[in-house]
Amino acid sequence: MTKDVIALTQQMPDPASLLVGLLAGGPDRLVGAQGDGAVVQLCDAEGRPFVSVESPMLVQVGGEAERLLGVTAPAVPYWWTEARATTGVAEAERLAGTFAARLVTLLGGSAYPAEAARSLEVVQGDGAGLVPAPAAAQPAVDVLTDKVAVVIQDRPVVAMTAWLSDAFRAAAEGGLGLQIVTPPSTTLSPAVRNALPGWPCRWVVQDERDGYYDGLSGAVLRWQDGLFAPVEAAGSTPDDRRAAVATTYQEVTATDERQLALTVRTVHPADERLVLGGALETVWRELTGEPPAGWGTAEPANLPWSPRRLTDVAFARAPEPTWAVVVGGPSRPALATLRIRRTKAGVEEDITLNFGYGSDDEPPLDALPRTAEALATRHHLQSMLIQLRKARRDLAVPPRFEGPGVPLAFVLGAEEVRQMPDDRARRTPLSVPPVQLGPRTRPALYYPLPGDPSDLSGWQDFQRLMRHLKGE
Repeated sequence: MTKDVIALTQQMPDPASLLVGLLAGGPDRLVGAQGDGAVVQLCDAEGRPFVSVESPMLVQVGGEAERLLGVTAPAVPYWWTEARATTGVAEAERLAGTFAARLVTLLGGSAYPAEAARSLEVVQGDGAGLVPAPAAAQPAVDVLTDKVAVVIQDRPVVAMTAWLSDAFRAAAEGGLGLQIVTPPSTTLSPAVRNALPGWPCRWVVQDERDGYYDGLSGAVLRWQDGLFAPVEAAGSTPDDRRAAVATTYQEVTATDERQLALTVRTVHPADERLVLGGALETVWRELTGEPPAGWGTAEPANLPWSPRRLTDVAFARAPEPTWAVVVGGPSRPALATLRIRRTKAGVEEDITLNFGYGSDDEPPLDALPRTAEALATRHHLQSMLIQLRKARRDLAVPPRFEGPGVPLAFVLGAEEVRQMPDDRARRTPLSVPPVQLGPRTRPALYYPLPGDPSDLSGWQDFQRLMRHLKGE
């Protein structure tokens, strides 16, 4: 199991302050490095790491510590330094806490969790010398089998941190699933939920009554044959295998909070003058009146929003894809994940974007056609699906049932409309005709759908529309 202790400091942790923190284990503690020095590790006498310290990150976006940790951070900009302790070694958590406490004492700021970072005293333990840690020994993975890698997280929000992103990548490259185990009080960032690709990847929630269950589906789980797998419900038959559903997952409190969700794909001609992120910023401005606050290639989002800098990062990584998270300001909860990749068709942007609304404010539904037209005429829109769902305003994903979204509209880009044979795009089986967007000679089409959060029949209309457009 790993325990994260995070120092949020007003000043940059320079080598001297990091050394003071690392000496929390005494002068004889073994030290190693990973990731070309990006991760420093304190190891036991056999070179096995039990505390890993990430490179400090300069956070220039307000609200990220509040969103991910539930604490008030120093004024931006501030430095975010994570120490991960494995509880396989008795003194590891105390050592990580002392490391963070020393940084905060030297540099000003605060630590999370506060109770773990109260002592400045040296944590006694065995060890001597300076050694490199084995490449596979970084304590990001708690259990490794031939089927899955399991990580155990105990923090308010499981975020797509740099190390969790690396764990996803390493598991995928090894042909393994990634299973994240948390206590019942933890939520997921939408960025992590969107990254879970499905079986055998899971969010595994510890539960007093049922042991473990899947935080997204509610299926009761047991450790079986090297992974967490569903338990069949009583009365299941070979022809009707159903998973038992955890009681806790079904205990839902009614809420008037909602989320507006957009899934957007754009395809740009490959051009050295291309600037990415324009479609995302357009949606943000149309629906909130302001641009995104910040972005990053991991959480916390640490950089002020800049399409030019995003483009530079994507082009530097090409032909490998670029993944980014984009966040809004505290006044309007909003989060997007953006995947950029170079394909034969051009440069594709896949955007998943959520806005949160409370009981006292209404989603700007009247702005949706205008937003779609701006994307279609200025940003090479290929398609967009718009949904409304009853879910938390803060966008955090709880280990409880949340109803599915219902489709408000589907938008087909101008080039896709042009390629449809026999006027198929305009003549659909829906009762409401599509709305033309942009020039009459080359329009995109906006297909309104019922969009009542209490009525899932809108998905039937959406499926009918999809079958029609595909010519089925």
